[in-house]
Amino acid sequence: MGELFRSEEMTLAQLFLQSEAAYCCVSELGELGMVQFRDLNPDVNVFQRKFVNEVRRCEEMDRKLRFVEKEIKKANIPTVDTGENPEVPFPRDMIDLEATFEKLENELKEINTNQEALKKNFLELTELKHILHRTQQFFDEMEDPNLLEESSALMEGNEGGRGAPLRLGFVAGVISRERIPTFERMLWRVCRGNVFLRKAEIEDPLEDPTTGDQVHKSVFIIFFQGDQLKNRVKKICEGFRASLYPCPETPQERKEMLAGVNSRIEDLQMVLNQTEDHRQRVLQAASKTMRVWFIKVRKMKAIYHTLNLCNIDVTQKCLIAEVWCPVSDLDSIQFALRRGTERSGSTVPSILNRMQTKQTPPTFNKTNKFTSGFQNIVDAYGIGNYREINPAPYTIITFPFLFAVMFGDMGHGLLMTCAALYLVIRESRLVAQKSDNEMFNMVFSGRYIILLMGVFSIYTGVIYNDCFSKSLNMFGSGWSVRPMFDTLDTNAVLQLDPAVPGVFNGPYPLGIDPIWNVATNKLTFLNSFKMKMSVILGVFHMLFGVSLSLFNHLYFKKPLNIFLGFIPEIVFMFSLFGYLVLLVFYKWTAYDAFTSKDAPSLLIHFINMCLFNYSDSTNKFLYSGQMGIQVLLVLIALACVPCMLIVKTLVLRRQHLWKTHLGTQKFGGVRVGNGPTEDEAGIMDHDHLSHHSEEGDEVFDEFDFGDVAVHQAIHTIEYCLGCISNTASYLRLWALSLAHAQLSEVLWSMVMHLGLSSRSGGGFFGLSIIFAAFATLTVAILLIMEGLSAFLHALRLHWVEFQNKFYSGQGFKFVPFSFESILEGQFDE
Repeated sequence: MGELFRSEEMTLAQLFLQSEAAYCCVSELGELGMVQFRDLNPDVNVFQRKFVNEVRRCEEMDRKLRFVEKEIKKANIPTVDTGENPEVPFPRDMIDLEATFEKLENELKEINTNQEALKKNFLELTELKHILHRTQQFFDEMEDPNLLEESSALMEGNEGGRGAPLRLGFVAGVISRERIPTFERMLWRVCRGNVFLRKAEIEDPLEDPTTGDQVHKSVFIIFFQGDQLKNRVKKICEGFRASLYPCPETPQERKEMLAGVNSRIEDLQMVLNQTEDHRQRVLQAASKTMRVWFIKVRKMKAIYHTLNLCNIDVTQKCLIAEVWCPVSDLDSIQFALRRGTERSGSTVPSILNRMQTKQTPPTFNKTNKFTSGFQNIVDAYGIGNYREINPAPYTIITFPFLFAVMFGDMGHGLLMTCAALYLVIRESRLVAQKSDNEMFNMVFSGRYIILLMGVFSIYTGVIYNDCFSKSLNMFGSGWSVRPMFDTLDTNAVLQLDPAVPGVFNGPYPLGIDPIWNVATNKLTFLNSFKMKMSVILGVFHMLFGVSLSLFNHLYFKKPLNIFLGFIPEIVFMFSLFGYLVLLVFYKWTAYDAFTSKDAPSLLIHFINMCLFNYSDSTNKFLYSGQMGIQVLLVLIALACVPCMLIVKTLVLRRQHLWKTHLGTQKFGGVRVGNGPTEDEAGIMDHDHLSHHSEEGDEVFDEFDFGDVAVHQAIHTIEYCLGCISNTASYLRLWALSLAHAQLSEVLWSMVMHLGLSSRSGGGFFGLSIIFAAFATLTVAILLIMEGLSAFLHALRLHWVEFQNKFYSGQGFKFVPFSFESILEGQFDE
C-alpha cells in the first residue's frame, strides 16, 4: 500500500548475458517492459559499436516496408490490423525477411516503372487522338480551307510589302489549360502578330503518369509562314512545356492516323488494366502482413540498438548490461531471463546481480487506466524525486473537487458526467478504433478525470442549489411570507427579517435555500459565503500539503528539517491563517438572527491583528481576551521566521565544523580529539554526514556559508510570503464560481427566457429553435470554455499552492525498454 503514495523502490542491476542468448533475453525483457538499460559505451561512436551492421540492415528493411506501405496507401487498400503481437524473429530469420522484402520491393518498382511507361505512352496517344479530332474540326469549320491561307497571306503581304498569297504551315500540340493566356501573349509578342492560334479545351482531365494527378489540358494549332516563325513557335512551345505532335495535312491521312491511334489506345488500355490488376493483387497480399512485418522489424531494430548499449567482456563470449528496475519486479525479470535463455537453446544461464550505487535512481510510479490521467497531471509539473511523496493519489480527490467548487452546477455537471460515462462505457470500442484526432485522444485519455469532475460538480451544484442558473425547491423553503400578505401587496421589494416569528422556520436541509434565487441581495449573500468557503478550503489544502512534507523528512531521515523546517512552517500558518479560519467558524456559530447586525468584520480584525492595531472602536472584539491571544499568535508566527531563516543555517554550519574536525587524529584505531563521535554527529543530521544537504543537493567539502544562508533566506521568504499570496490565490474559487453562475444566468435570461415568454400558437416552434441555440451555447461556452478555464485554475492551485509545500519535482522518469511503448510511438506518428 505504501508504494501507492511513493514511487517504486528501484535498484541498479548488472546482467551477464551469454552472446548466443543475449538477443533472446533482451527480447523477453522488451516484452516484459520493466528494465531501463544504461549506456555503458557513452564515448563510443554509434558507427563503431558491435551491432551497427545489424541495425543498418533493420533500417534498410524498415525503409523497404515504408515504401510498400506508401504504395498500399496510394492504392487506397486498407491495412489489416488483427491485433496480433508476433514474437521477435531469430537473428537467422533476418536473411529470409530481407529476401522477401527485396523481392517485393523490386517487383513493385518494376511494376511501377512499366506502368509509368505504359501510362506515358497512353497519355501521348490520348493527346494525339484529341489533336487529330480537334484539328479536323478546325479545318471543317472553314468553308474554304484556302480562305484562311489567303487571308493570312494578305495580312502578311500588307505588312511585308507583298500581296501574293502564300501557303501557311502549322503545328499542333497540347498544353496545360492554365498556361494558355500567357502562351498567347508570348506568341503575339515574339511573332509580332504574324501567327494564327486556334485552341479547344479537352473536356476530360488527363492523368499525369509521373505523379498520378489529374491535369486539365487544351489542344492548340498554330498557323505561321516561313521557317523562321516555325523555329520561334517551336521554341515557345518548348518553353511552355507544350507537347507537339505530327499532324497530317490532308483529311484522309488524319482519318487513317486517328483510326490507328484508337486501335493502339484500346490495346494499351487492356495492358494497363492487366498491369493494375497484378499490382493490386501484390499490394493486397502485402497489406495482410504489413503490420506484422513492421512489428518484427522494429522489434529486431530495438533489440540490436539495446545490445549496442552493453559492454562485451574480453573473452567476447558475454555481454554485460546495467539496468534500472523495480525491486518488486525482480522475480519477473529473472523469469524473463530464464525464458530467453531456454528459447535461445543456450545451456549457460543468464545472471542478474544487484549493485550498490550512490547514483539517484529514476522515478517510477505504477499506474492503471484510472490513475494514469492524474499521474500525468502531476508529471506535467515535474517528475518527482526518487521515493518522494507522490501527490497523484491525493489529486484524485482534490483536483475534481476544487474544479467543482468553481464549476458547481447540477445541470452542467450532469451533462459532463454523461459525456464521460459514454467514453468510459465504450472505451474498449473507442480504443480499438484508434482515432487519429489529437483533440479526441486527449479528452479520451482524461475520461476518468472528466467523470469525477462531473460527479463533484453535481455535488457542489446541490450545495449551491444551482441548476442551469435556477434553484430547485426540493425540501421547501425555510422562509415564509404568509403572515405578510398585506405588506407584500404594497411593497415590490421587501427585506425579510429572520428574527420575526413565522418568517424564518429554520435552515434549508441541504445546500442554499431556493428563496435566495429571487432575492435582490443574492449576490451579497453568495459572495460572502463563497469567499469564506474559498479561504477555508485553501488554508486546509495548504496545511495538508505542509503536513505531507513531514512524511518526506521522516522517510529521508532529516530530523533537522522536521524541527527547524516543518514545525516552524506549520506553526506559522496555523498562527495566522488557521486562526482566521477558526474566526470564520466562530462567527458563524456565535451570532444568530438577533445579533447578526452587530457582527464585526473579520477582514478588519485580521488586518488589525497583523498591525497590532486595537484602537479601532468601530470594530468590536469577537470574544473576551481576543487581544492577548492575537498578540501571542502574531509573536509566535514572527518567532518562527528566524528559526527557518537563521537557526537552521547556523546548525548546518556547526554540523559541518564538527564533521571537519571529526576523527582528524587517530592512531591505531584510537581517536584523539574533543569533537563529537560520528554517532553523536549523526544524531544531529544523518543526511548531512552523507554529503547531502537538507534540500537533497550535494554538499562539497568546502562549506559555503553564504550560499547556504542565501538559499535558506530565499526558501523562508518564499514560504512566508507564499502563505499570504497562496491564500489570496484560492479566492479564484469564489471568483470563477461567481462568474460561472452569472454567465449561466445571463444565458438563461437572454436566450431561453425568450422562448418561454412566448404565448402565441407558434411558440412551440420558436421554443425549439431557441432551445437548440441555448443548448449549443451551453455546451460551447459553459461546458467547454468555462470548464477549460476552471480546469486550468484547478491545475494552478495544485501545481503552485499545494505541491510546492512538499514536492520538488526535480527527478527523472523511469523509461523502461518496452516493445509496447516503442511500437505505439511509431505507429501513432
